[in-house]
Amino acid sequence: MAANIPSFMLNNGIKIPSVGMGCWMGTPGGGERVYHMCLNALKAGYRHFDTAAGYGNEEQVGKAIRESAIPRNEIFLTTKLANPYHSRVKEAFEESLKTLDCEYIDLYLMHWPQAGKQGWGDDVFRPDESPTFVETWRDMEKLLKGGKVKSIGVSNFSIKNLEILLPHCTVVPATNQVEMHPCLPQNDLKAYCASKGILLTAYSPLGQPTGPDQPISLFNNDAIKSIANKLNVDLAQVLLSWGVQRKTVVIPKTEKEMRMKTNITLIELSTEDMKAIDELHTQPNMHRTLVHSASGVVFGWTYEEMGWNIVNGFVVSK
Repeated sequence: MAANIPSFMLNNGIKIPSVGMGCWMGTPGGGERVYHMCLNALKAGYRHFDTAAGYGNEEQVGKAIRESAIPRNEIFLTTKLANPYHSRVKEAFEESLKTLDCEYIDLYLMHWPQAGKQGWGDDVFRPDESPTFVETWRDMEKLLKGGKVKSIGVSNFSIKNLEILLPHCTVVPATNQVEMHPCLPQNDLKAYCASKGILLTAYSPLGQPTGPDQPISLFNNDAIKSIANKLNVDLAQVLLSWGVQRKTVVIPKTEKEMRMKTNITLIELSTEDMKAIDELHTQPNMHRTLVHSASGVVFGWTYEEMGWNIVNGFVVSK
């Protein structure tokens, strides 16, 4: 049985479940781990799966969906265009469609705005070099005519790059998938996208676990722990419910069956609790990316080219 969670309406009238299973395993691939993760997620009530060509596991995600015996029209499947294929959109899409082997793709995203020359490294074309993301988007729009993809969107796009893209769109992106959590609520981007009819999807909605290279963790935050204790729920439930309550899609990832169940069991947060979480990023050293490095470069583009106002890992504007 599908989990009892809200769905949101995309700008083309198609509904997307508010919680999905992220399929990035930390490194490309995952093999049988991904297959079993997705099978267990389907049993737990997940009907939204988010993968990518660059994740190297479309085959396993598709296999789990087919073998679940759940009708295809009850599942929402997202995959993404890899950076090195920006000049070969049709070829890349058809390869993903074949590898997934799930009849059609619900949502196809441009994974990053930068076009790679080869592989996933920093050898990329500059923003004004062909293929630009505007050219790539035009080729993505053509995919809709084939009937094998229902919606198209973008990922990791800032306001700066959306303002370059949107004047050239015949089809407005259905969604923009970005890093988003209480330390990086993306308030300005969220408001901008809402004004354009673009739904935001949060990757890394839980932030990152505590480790030697990650001193800040939302799981150690006193405000989050206080709310979780008061409501007798997991910390992740608080974070994910916050994301959904502010009308954004969340795609957490877990291989643990119990976590799968709690992650998709949303709770209603009070106005007071929402406000407390909303304000976390205003505290000293808290308004920051928890995912990307402080190097100032991501896949060959500087943060300035990405339109990200991040300095040494900290966000310098909302």
